[in-house]
Order: sequence, then structure tokens, then C-alpha cells
Amino acid sequence: MDLKTFMGLTAEDRFTYTLPVGEHLVTPGNFLFGGCGLGAALVALEEASGRPTIWATAQYLAHAPTGSTVSFEVTLAAEGGKVTQGRAVGRVGGQEILTVNAALGRSELEVGGVWEHPPVVSPPEQCPPRRVPVEAQKSIFSHVETRVALGRTFEELDGTLGSPHSALWCRVPGHVEPSAGTLAIVGDYLSGAVAQPLGRRVMGRSLDNTIRMVQLEPTEWVLLEIKMHALVDGYAQGTAFMWSERGTLLATASQSLSIRLWPGDRP
Repeated sequence: MDLKTFMGLTAEDRFTYTLPVGEHLVTPGNFLFGGCGLGAALVALEEASGRPTIWATAQYLAHAPTGSTVSFEVTLAAEGGKVTQGRAVGRVGGQEILTVNAALGRSELEVGGVWEHPPVVSPPEQCPPRRVPVEAQKSIFSHVETRVALGRTFEELDGTLGSPHSALWCRVPGHVEPSAGTLAIVGDYLSGAVAQPLGRRVMGRSLDNTIRMVQLEPTEWVLLEIKMHALVDGYAQGTAFMWSERGTLLATASQSLSIRLWPGDRP
């Protein structure tokens, strides 16, 4: 099963796609998970351009509630010999929900390298599951398997301050060969990592979501290594590195987030 099938994304024509917002694509707040919106837009942009993603960023403007349908309109604004610059605008009932800008293409250069290194963590089967709270079970969190490779589980968040550096093993069932769209979904799990340094459960709503592709290779699990930078006046920033099981850097992600404490978790 490819990502397009998993999400339920349908091409109406080369430049128009529709996405029914099902339970498997939403947050516990019953609206489209930001990474799913970005992932769907990347599927549409890659199909329309015939080129792979280099870089993409999403700006989230409004919510697409469970049961709604998002219509994506793709525009290929500039098509060069090696790079296509494009955008996909997602709307619900005429209201703009998100805008994704992207560069797509491929080039060749005889020099290069990867200068980051993956963290030393246990393999997925030796890591505890990141259990889904009861109130979050009817959401994407029940459809993507996650294990805590570095940091604390929900049950271990006891209010004490912790490290801003954490990591999750993530697996979308049936996706052995990740795509830019799949990694966009995984990268959005960064939004919950503010809980690690705070030691408290939080709700993070993405204001933006950027993915930068490095290279793709088959891997059942993706290791999402997260580094939170700051939380000031209710807004947080962080970056993430996505690694294959054999330690290949697949992509990086970054976000700005609006943060609230989880309902019931108050000083």
C-alpha cells in the first residue's frame, strides 16, 4: 500500500486532488494532522511535476475537521531544466486551509557528504511503545506505530524538567519504502516533543512545517531524532533528523508551534 492509498488521496486531474479527512488522518482535536496535509500536498506536487521533493514548507491557516474534504490545487510556477518550483493550496468549502510551497527535482554532483550522525539508541523491538492516551485513540496516533528510543514515555512525564533531545522509532504500516510524503507525516511528530524538556503533557499545533529531503532508501522503521530549541510566550521551535534503520539520513524537519498544556494538566 502506497501513501496515496493509505491517505485516500484522489487525483481529479493533473492539478486537482481531493483528500477526505478520515479518523486516521486527524489529531486528537479532530482536525487534519499537519503532517498529513503536507504529505498529501507533496504526493500531488510530485505527481504533477514528475519530480521528487527537494524542499517543502507548509503554512497552516485554518482547521480541516474530521469528515470534511480538502481540495488541493497544484500550480507549477516555474519549471526549469532540473528544478520545478510549485505550490499546492488546500481548501475546504472554498476556505484556504493550508499552503505548501516546494522545490522539486534532481541533480548530480561528484562531491558531497552527510556530516550529521545518528544517535546511539536501541533497535525498535527493544524500545517501549509510545502509548496512545485514551482521548487520542481516534486519531492518527493509533495508525502510526511509535516507540520511545530516547526520552520519556507519557507515563514517565512527572513534572520534572528533562532533556530537549529525544527520539522516536516510527512505522507507518505497509510503508517499507518511505517517500517525502511519508516522512512529512513522521516529521510532524516533532510537535509533541516539547513534553520532554517540560516533563508535562502538551498539545502542539503547528504554525508551519518544513521538510528538507536528503536521500531515500528502504526502511521499515524511521528514527525521528528531535531537538527542541525553545518555548517562550507559548510558542516553541524545534528541528528533527530522520534516519533509516541502518543510519542513513533521509530528511530533516523543522517547525514553529503553538503550545498548550494537555487538558487536565494544570499547575
